[in-house]
Amino acid sequence: MIALLTGSTGFTEHRPPPRPRPPDGPLGWAGYDAARRRAAARTGEEESVVYGTGSVGGRACVLLSFEFGFLGGSLGGPTGDRLTAAYELALARRLPLLALVATGGSRMQEGMVALTQLQRVAAASVRLRAAGLPQIAVVRDPTTGGGWATVGAGADVVLALPGAQIGFAGSRVRPPDADPYAYSAEGQFAAGQVDAVVPPGELATAVAHWLHALGPHEALPAAPVPRALPTTGEPTGTEAAAADATGAAGTEAAAADAEGATGTEAAAADAEGATGTGSIPRLPATGREAVARARDPRRPRAEAYLADCFPVRLPLHGDRSGGTDPGLLTGFGLRADGRPVAYVAQCGTPTRPAGYRAAARTIRLADRLGVPVLTLVDTPGAANDAEAERAGAGAAIADAFAAIAAARVPVTTLVIGEGGSGGALALAAPDNTHVTADSYFSVIAPELAAAILKRAPSEAGATADQLRLRPQDLVELGIARSIVT
Repeated sequence: MIALLTGSTGFTEHRPPPRPRPPDGPLGWAGYDAARRRAAARTGEEESVVYGTGSVGGRACVLLSFEFGFLGGSLGGPTGDRLTAAYELALARRLPLLALVATGGSRMQEGMVALTQLQRVAAASVRLRAAGLPQIAVVRDPTTGGGWATVGAGADVVLALPGAQIGFAGSRVRPPDADPYAYSAEGQFAAGQVDAVVPPGELATAVAHWLHALGPHEALPAAPVPRALPTTGEPTGTEAAAADATGAAGTEAAAADAEGATGTEAAAADAEGATGTGSIPRLPATGREAVARARDPRRPRAEAYLADCFPVRLPLHGDRSGGTDPGLLTGFGLRADGRPVAYVAQCGTPTRPAGYRAAARTIRLADRLGVPVLTLVDTPGAANDAEAERAGAGAAIADAFAAIAAARVPVTTLVIGEGGSGGALALAAPDNTHVTADSYFSVIAPELAAAILKRAPSEAGATADQLRLRPQDLVELGIARSIVT
């Protein structure tokens, strides 16, 4: 597996200083030494882990690899020595750690001495994390027990080979009626515990991209504000009705007012200079028109913006608590100039608790690694169904707010559609939020605001006008810095 990734660049093995061991290990387990000798003869290795330095895709790293043929890749005292030495080598040389994992867990012949190696590994991982160095795990078949719960699942990014058996419970200790899919790479991906299932032929490229994205890096600049993408096709019935209700004169007057306002004009000019498009889009004349334009199905969504920003995208998947939200995309992207940016992008649907937890995970990882963050806001609001409440909607939104507030790296936000209440604000940078002409941002959706105010549903449009939620309103109120073009 190491050769598959390093290719012709090679691998330099390291070994920790030898330590004396009692006959048949710390428990005096009869036949243990003989079993070790047979494993060494069969595999050509002295232990279940090898480690050293190498290069993948031109990026130097410390690699550690489990040899499952050596006593099932199990963790004993000597394995712990090698694992912790690998982490310390990465720390000393300020290199990322790449772990190729295939293990059945702790070694029975060493009892509790083997189990406590997990604490050693966890402590070494924490030291590496505190130093701002990334950890990537490639989990192979099988990866179970303590090896999965430390080296595997404890990594910043987890890639899995197709069909691999992955889980804390190994095949001999799980319930006899357990669903095997839950213990597979694909099942763990569906549960948000694995970031990607990668075929072996694509693994070297994927790992190289991740090493490039995660660093370590010198100081990186803030993510640039994305350019606004055009809406294509004929106006929808909703947008046309909103425009008709406003009237051409009203539209022109509102646009003229917006351009005449010093703050809006300057902000639009700033955005124009940043993107270089040279044109200022027509702004919505009324609040109800702004809402209609943001809800227009022809408007470009997060996928289009991410594709425009990043030639290479590396998704992070799931909240690591058993949940996923297909309406929120997270990961790292490589810009055309090769610089990495972490992204969190809402896709126009109500964001679920798992989405906010995944967002917080991504923002905190980027912050620890010194990578700037881009958030794309587009949601009518946080999911408000009973299942969302049971899944901890309030705590998840609070965590997203906290992740943004605590970030030391620059965070750039672009509102590309609906900005619905706190579910949108939780992912917005307080001092670096920008808006497109096809967006709005509101304390709550106009229909819900009308309901709260005990107004008839027919008054939702008038309520939208009162809320001052248009892009130009947001700039004038100091909520947004610019309207991008």
